[in-house]
Amino acid sequence: QVRLVESGGGMVQAGDSLRLSCAASGGSFRGNAVSWFRQVLGKEREFLASIRLRTQSTWYEEFVKGRFTISRDNAKNTVDLQMNSPAPEDTATYYCAADMSGAGAWPPRRYHSWGQGTQVTVSS
Repeated sequence: QVRLVESGGGMVQAGDSLRLSCAASGGSFRGNAVSWFRQVLGKEREFLASIRLRTQSTWYEEFVKGRFTISRDNAKNTVDLQMNSPAPEDTATYYCAADMSGAGAWPPRRYHSWGQGTQVTVSS
């Protein structure tokens, strides 16, 4: 079974760029799509962006449009989230998730695998 592993988190200053990666361990990404979420302790998990594996189509939550970019790196077997000009309110644990269904909804509504998360802390 494919296991998702996030990396790239850390502490950055507001305005710095940060690139998160979601690696598929034990196989390659297959199925419908991979998405990025984030969660602050005590708050609900937020959907950020999704990329459809077959078409590379992308979908963004409104509040990250123009700041975050989701992409797939086939050579590295990762799905990345480029965060430009992050702000302190972007501080959260970031998770990737995969919808491995053959013909899932777009954007995805259910996920079959989740990573363990990577912490991003943005200081002002």
